[in-house]
Amino acid sequence: MRLAPRTQQSRIRPRPERLALLLLAASALTFAVPSPAGARPVAQPVAQPVAPAAAFTVEEQRLDRAVPREILERSGFDDVAPAFVRSLGDARTRAAAERTVVRHGAALWKRAVDRAQGRGPAGGDLSRDDDRPLYWARLAMTRELRSWQPEFTVSEAARARLLGKLERSSRGQDSMTFAAKSGRSAQSPQDGKSPQDGKSPKDGKSPKDGKSARGGTSAEAVKRIVVTGFDPFTLDTDIRISNPSGATALALDGTVVETAEGPARIETAVFPVRWQDFADGTVEKALRRPMAEADLFATVSQGRVGRIDVERFNGAWRGGFGDNENVSETGLVPVSDPESQPQWTTTSLPYRAIATADTGRFPVYDNTSVTEIPAGGSASVVRPGGPTPGSAARAGGGGDYLSNEIAYRATLLRDRLGLDIPGGHVHTPVLQFGAGNTNPATGTVTDPQFVRNRLDIIAQLRAIIRVAAEQS
Repeated sequence: MRLAPRTQQSRIRPRPERLALLLLAASALTFAVPSPAGARPVAQPVAQPVAPAAAFTVEEQRLDRAVPREILERSGFDDVAPAFVRSLGDARTRAAAERTVVRHGAALWKRAVDRAQGRGPAGGDLSRDDDRPLYWARLAMTRELRSWQPEFTVSEAARARLLGKLERSSRGQDSMTFAAKSGRSAQSPQDGKSPQDGKSPKDGKSPKDGKSARGGTSAEAVKRIVVTGFDPFTLDTDIRISNPSGATALALDGTVVETAEGPARIETAVFPVRWQDFADGTVEKALRRPMAEADLFATVSQGRVGRIDVERFNGAWRGGFGDNENVSETGLVPVSDPESQPQWTTTSLPYRAIATADTGRFPVYDNTSVTEIPAGGSASVVRPGGPTPGSAARAGGGGDYLSNEIAYRATLLRDRLGLDIPGGHVHTPVLQFGAGNTNPATGTVTDPQFVRNRLDIIAQLRAIIRVAAEQS
């Protein structure tokens, strides 16, 4: 994720521009029907009150622009929301609606992963490695779910729960599972439930190289790796933007990489670029179980131009840069048990090995720089060598935006769970359009150099993860 400017802003809440649909009258209507003389009046049906649909979000409103429509059409993902609407229309109960939401969300994630890994039809001429169809198709689904008015009552809280299930299932967050190794607990520290041992690869997928995740090799010998990516962001600057971290997650999900130490299976998920979701604990909820089962984890986001960074230190500070809802948050990263919250967390990735290995065309750096307020001080100071004792965080190596925050949250979760595994954050290069296609007002949604840049980033991240696995 691109680093945010360290300007402090007040919290801004966007006002939606329009309602999703006309609201039905809140009062129930009774219809009088004449009865034969002397007959007992027949009770007539009363219209059920429905919860008014919320206004479309800022993200959902961007769907009305030409670029998202083109991306959906050129990938074949323009059929996702209509199919979802038809299935929702068949739901006669809240339980049926929930099943529909989860099924279609998981199907979207699987379809995006399959497309990225060369399985099934491409659906159009947009390159398979593109992460944007998943992003825009998900928003088309959430918009339909937000405005859906069934025959039965759906409260605001019930609709929010359905939206949450759609978000998690369509991001791969609830399907990161590994076969358990003997002699090591695969139980979640949160709920005590164990995964289904011997379960086939996620959603029936086979890894990119065609091998089964077990593939003749016992679960005991297969290392387990968790990788996360992000949605596209800064879309009001350029709505064509893709996020190479999200593309990497799609390319690697369910695959097995061969290392000098043996095979390693990768499970991935993608996270939103929204402050509130992080405050609500989406990172911890999604990663608690898979991290407890993993041998290594890497959170990934888009960072600086022309370079890759392994971020050594992560800070407990939100710097105020607007998210995909145009909401700004400044202050301490909100976590559970704030009394024990540290100002800094540290990577446990093998940063020296990663930085010195030949992994691809982009230079890789071990980034130790942070911004802090020194103990007893009042002004922010840049520290190239890392934080000093007792200092207050103002930016980690990865900045003060959600890329730094997911790194902070994941490594804090590692520490609070007492996990002795390598893990931390990697910033990819900024994904750039080709020469002559940099102006969002006149440029096209893709070009050959843009695709080549993304493919090179994906390949280099795969190589970096292989190096990390060999060192773990």
